[in-house]
Amino acid sequence: MFFLDTIEVPGLGNRSYLAGGEHTAVAVDPPRDADRMIAAAARRGVRISHVVETHVHNDYVTGGLELARMTGAAYLVPAGARVAFSRVPVRDGDRTEVDAASRLVLRALATPGHTPHHTSYVLEEDGVAVAVFTGGSLLIGTVGRPDLVEPRLTESLARAQHASARRLADELPEETAVLPTHGFGSFCSSGQATGGDTTIGREKAVNDALVRDVDAFVADLLAGLDDTPAYYVHMGPVNAAGPAPVDLTPAAPATAAEIAERLAAGEWVVDLRNRVAFAEGHVAGSVNFEAAGQLATYLAWLIPWGKPVTLLAESAEQLADAQRELVRVGIDRPAAAATGTPADWVRDGDTPDSFPRGTFADLAGRAGQAAKAGQADEASATPAGTVVLDVRRDAERRAAGYVEGSVHIPIHTLPQRLADVPAGEVWVHCAGGMRAAIAASLLDAAGRDVVAVDDSFDSAAQAGLTVRTTA
Repeated sequence: MFFLDTIEVPGLGNRSYLAGGEHTAVAVDPPRDADRMIAAAARRGVRISHVVETHVHNDYVTGGLELARMTGAAYLVPAGARVAFSRVPVRDGDRTEVDAASRLVLRALATPGHTPHHTSYVLEEDGVAVAVFTGGSLLIGTVGRPDLVEPRLTESLARAQHASARRLADELPEETAVLPTHGFGSFCSSGQATGGDTTIGREKAVNDALVRDVDAFVADLLAGLDDTPAYYVHMGPVNAAGPAPVDLTPAAPATAAEIAERLAAGEWVVDLRNRVAFAEGHVAGSVNFEAAGQLATYLAWLIPWGKPVTLLAESAEQLADAQRELVRVGIDRPAAAATGTPADWVRDGDTPDSFPRGTFADLAGRAGQAAKAGQADEASATPAGTVVLDVRRDAERRAAGYVEGSVHIPIHTLPQRLADVPAGEVWVHCAGGMRAAIAASLLDAAGRDVVAVDDSFDSAAQAGLTVRTTA
């Protein structure tokens, strides 16, 4: 009898897995904070005998090497991956015994496409396939992106993705559980996963790679590729070189004076509190990345790589959770940190800064009042001197439409394009509010008058704003 535990990494939209039997287990694509895997194994009362990677990851720093060191496990990495550390090279067809008592074996299947060396692993019990760890190959309803390695390889890798998905579908029983690493919000996925669990049989019915011919599949896949986080370019080299051990000890405490000095030096001071609390009061010049949101993805995407960051949190627990999130994307140590409230973080004589929040109904009401007073911009029906800033990605704006007259600057480009935001009071929105809060904090830190639209974009048309369907 075997067990299978899923280790969720929701901030990155990924999953890792621990599978085993009576005595031993294998860890698949573990996150950087490998202690979670060790804790899962301890709960099961088993030893981690093997750690496997489906590929050299582009969206996070792996914990595989450190987990193998800590446990003495064999570290299995696809043979085609160029890495600078000792590992067990895995080739197509290789079989690895996971637990003898439970008659569990891993069988490697070469599934190039997400990367040239990508490998899936079939978990067999008594010679029967019960699950397949598909990494960035066959996902739930979609496949992994083929454009993260080298632009010149993108089309050939897209075609390889189609062939690899077909191979999995052809060689495995329909009841085999499909267990991908990506696809739960990860930008490594070419689309959003649909549903939480799937099988080979279900994917045969719904997955584009399995229901469409290769040319149509590749054409649509390439046309739908969206931007990827800037930090991705650093992840592959870090993983190939061998990540350093994680240090999750508390950062050096920062006083109010030191926070001010770091801001004056051009460093980033990141407030982890929720966006409502931040808008109501914060250290002038600090920026807001909610700890409960996609902290690691968006902070690592926007901050210049290697720039020191100071974290401000409500509690030691929130701070520790944030440190854990950030090491997963290579932000290993905060320069300093502080807990408490803005009153604790500003120097004597200074006061916290703030900015208003609003909804699309508020914006529509403001536009209506301006129209009655003859102060509306005829081209956009927005109040004169008011800027509507849309910080969604290009694909989102095309798919969902946009507020007529809005300025479009995707959130990940805003730090470099602050000067492109027209003069006036800026009402900034995204699809739901989280990214708008980040953008509002960046604009506020730059000295702009800003209103953060904390609302679903679905409400824009309902509020009476003109929403166009093509950008």
